[in-house]
Amino acid sequence: MSRRFALSLAVVAAVLAALTLSNIRYSPWTNTSARTVDQRGPLSDAERANIELFERVSPSVVQVVARSGTANPLAEDEGGEAGAGAASGTGFVWDNDGHVVTNNHVVQNSSEVAVRFASGEVAQAEIIGVAPNYDLAVLRIRSPRKLPPPVGLGSSSELKVGQFAFAIGNPFGLDQSLTSGIISALKRRLPTSSGREIANVIQTDTAINPGNSGGPLLDSAGRLIGVNTAILSPSGTSAGIGFAIPVDIVNRVVPELIGKGRVPTPGIGIVAASEAVSTRLGVEGVIIVRTAPGSPAERAGIRGVDFNSGALGDVIVQADGKPVHRLSDLTDQIEQIGTGKSIRIGLKRGSQTREINIDIVDVGRS
Repeated sequence: MSRRFALSLAVVAAVLAALTLSNIRYSPWTNTSARTVDQRGPLSDAERANIELFERVSPSVVQVVARSGTANPLAEDEGGEAGAGAASGTGFVWDNDGHVVTNNHVVQNSSEVAVRFASGEVAQAEIIGVAPNYDLAVLRIRSPRKLPPPVGLGSSSELKVGQFAFAIGNPFGLDQSLTSGIISALKRRLPTSSGREIANVIQTDTAINPGNSGGPLLDSAGRLIGVNTAILSPSGTSAGIGFAIPVDIVNRVVPELIGKGRVPTPGIGIVAASEAVSTRLGVEGVIIVRTAPGSPAERAGIRGVDFNSGALGDVIVQADGKPVHRLSDLTDQIEQIGTGKSIRIGLKRGSQTREINIDIVDVGRS
């Protein structure tokens, strides 16, 4: 092929390409209007169930903003998040008397609290009771108003690992967010700021992020099964491990907070060794370090560690007929029975084991 012939072919190809582009660009058949929307079929049963759950429960979920000092808790920084000196979390309507449940750590040390409803309406609230041992707090809306219906209650004792779970909250200040997942584990133990542990905590992979604290964890029927309280994450954001206070504990603690402003701390008056110490010594049970003066444990003759000889005293190995492997096993049984009653505990001293009845008192009162 000669050079002149090749050059001629290139020129012809360029002319044809230009003509083709011109025809495409200016063709009378070119469609310049918006495309027709394809009609979809009906939503799946699962989608309809999720939508119905959110539309029914979300009006009863509120954003909680608590501010310390004299700053206005209703003020917002740019971006819609709580400003400096404020904590933002979630709460939900508990009853028709204006009570809202949230986490203690959301409102602790605050001087002013406000709630924002799904409608956008904002109301001042007051703290009427806190329970640091359970990371729960109860607020009351100050001004009377027509409230959304209370969130329906379920039972955490009926839960099974693998069933669906849903959370509605305000992660990162983004209100009315729905996330879903499953119940990943049950009977977890969660330390609180008061130094005690909450027993039977629910673990879920439902996304729970900062701002979700205090919001409801729901089953597929839209019933409350827990109060979201914490995540386990090095980054501080959801890593698929969230924790919720079980509703059976919530339903026991909240009425106490509404009626008395506090909840009793049931105990028998002992100071126990840490679980790490028990493991290091190869002891199965709760090692008694000492008893509180005048406590039921002291009156019952329970013996602590002899610091002069280093000899162990009593080890609690059973409570209310159930084995005790760690302190949370004991406190769980004591809390279920409650103050003003007695519990039968099994004590091991050396090679001897005996059982005694011991009174349960409110060790939280000074």
